Amino acid sequence: MKRHPEYQYLEIMSDLLDGGDRRMDRTGEGTLSLFGRQMRFDLSDGTIPIFTTKKVYWKTSAKEMLWFLTGQTNIDGLLRENVRIWTDWPLAKYRKATGEEISQDAFEDRILASEAFAAEWGDLGPVYGKQWRRWKDNDGNDHDQIATVISTLKSNPTSRRILFHAWNVGELDRMALHPCHMTYQFHVSWPDGPEGRPRLSMMVNQRSCDIFLGAPFNICQQALLLAMVAQQVDMDRGELIWVGGDTHLYLNHLDQARLQLSRTPKPFPRLELARKPTSIDGYRIEDFEVLDYQSHERIEAPVAV
Repeated sequence: MKRHPEYQYLEIMSDLLDGGDRRMDRTGEGTLSLFGRQMRFDLSDGTIPIFTTKKVYWKTSAKEMLWFLTGQTNIDGLLRENVRIWTDWPLAKYRKATGEEISQDAFEDRILASEAFAAEWGDLGPVYGKQWRRWKDNDGNDHDQIATVISTLKSNPTSRRILFHAWNVGELDRMALHPCHMTYQFHVSWPDGPEGRPRLSMMVNQRSCDIFLGAPFNICQQALLLAMVAQQVDMDRGELIWVGGDTHLYLNHLDQARLQLSRTPKPFPRLELARKPTSIDGYRIEDFEVLDYQSHERIEAPVAV
């Protein structure tokens, strides 16, 4: 019987608990850390790696990926989709600058109510979407890396240069959070020979990974991106390959990790795309049909900011 691919994830978590290097980190929480891990997920059978040993809110993950693809950098666009995962950073900045101990709900209400307030306090700087869609070179020209990837996949699919990344050194100091999943590289193969259907695979290099909260979320949305790009270039889905640099478990997530490790994975769900938009910019949350997703109950854990 084929081994469930989610065990790759659970084994990384177990290795962190057993032998992770205990260290202090940027957030002050402290982590158990390992360097250099890999997971591989075969999407060619129509499944999608939405982890099952705790509930993953895949629609939130999808909405964030769609937000990246718009090139937006203000949390206003996320909040209008009821996605609150980026609020912590601008909220902390606002509290520090003003001394006002405003609640998250009240802060988000102000963002939604006032364009001026959103412009001043809701922008995250030139984070992922900006780099993906509007990377600015030394001459002031913008480069749409996503459009270039799709164009190259259509015109030169065997190229070894089909990639995009977000680690723009000149703009790092203006970002609310430095990019964690930084490099996405694509590879086309022809498993049934040159006359058969091409298959698209994607490898993601993630320099820093919160294995408990971040990894399930990121891997789900990366699989969704692969499915979108494959559809746009008329290819079948291949492998999603995830490579982690500093792969860590926060010290205030240890009990949650042990609980998750006590659970047995359930079968991965299947992903269908309801339609084919005319471009990568046309996808909406309603286009993703995740079928037969079953999971164990959610496990709450705090976010390190």
